[in-house]
Amino acid sequence: MSQVLTELAIFSGRTHPGFTEGVCSNLDMEIGEVDVFEFSNENIFVQYKENIRSRDVFLIQPFCTPVNTSLMEMLVMIDAARRASAGRITAVIPYFGYGRSDKKDQPRVPITARLVANLLETAGADRILTMNLHAGQIQGFFNIPVDELTALDPLAHYLQQQNLEDYTVVATDAGDEKRARDMAVRLNLPLAIIDKRRIGNSGETEALNVLGDVKARNVFLLDDEIDTAGTMVEAVRILRKNEAKNVIIGGYHAILSGPAVSRLDKAQVDKILVTDSVPIPKEKLLPNMKTISIAPLFAQAIERIHTGKSVGALFNGQ
Repeated sequence: MSQVLTELAIFSGRTHPGFTEGVCSNLDMEIGEVDVFEFSNENIFVQYKENIRSRDVFLIQPFCTPVNTSLMEMLVMIDAARRASAGRITAVIPYFGYGRSDKKDQPRVPITARLVANLLETAGADRILTMNLHAGQIQGFFNIPVDELTALDPLAHYLQQQNLEDYTVVATDAGDEKRARDMAVRLNLPLAIIDKRRIGNSGETEALNVLGDVKARNVFLLDDEIDTAGTMVEAVRILRKNEAKNVIIGGYHAILSGPAVSRLDKAQVDKILVTDSVPIPKEKLLPNMKTISIAPLFAQAIERIHTGKSVGALFNGQ
């Protein structure tokens, strides 16, 4: 049965309202009115303060600190929208938390990314809009449409304006080779790869070597997310050891947990490029950090979904 949708409605969870404001500003519309709060027993309550019957509803919430509250809040918002007879519900998740638990790589461990997908579907989401999943296979965890955006173009556009000379794009490991290669192709620059190994489940890594020539060259080091920054800092160390010159690092998602800010502050890095897919507290903003907004990208995607246009065309100029 085809859905009969009326006007667009966008609502924000509590995790990143500033991002939702940016999206709505680009669409020249107001954020929908909704009450979201916790009772004294930490139970989450949601009530929409306007009629959403048959409307095309978009709920925006990245799954970041506090991760479990952010996730549960989204589930409750979806359920409330479904019970309010929304025409279609799209869960807009700029950062998909639990994405790194995407396979059973050890005995007796969960595939939590699949569990989260199941929860979103069960709650009543009709489709998902997200950006730069940790692994492409996560799209296959859903039985509903998934539109995955990429921050490649916004970051590449910024770098192209910097008139980069003698630069090499570097992947933090072999698993990130495709992501870095796409950026290298976009910037018409050579590619190098860090050879590293992960130390247990601690999140620590050890960089062993560089596959490619970085001697006397500037480098742009790219990863999908900067969490504790251990991977980035190790990569910078090995790049400096191999006589790289200026170092720019980039991450699509600036999680910046634990010792990340301290590590980045001490690292020999000239510039740090991140997006606003998650909120970055003022105390974590370093002087050499540049935040590139992806709110315009999400606004375009939402407009295309609402009007039945191709989202993929955003990335091939159609």
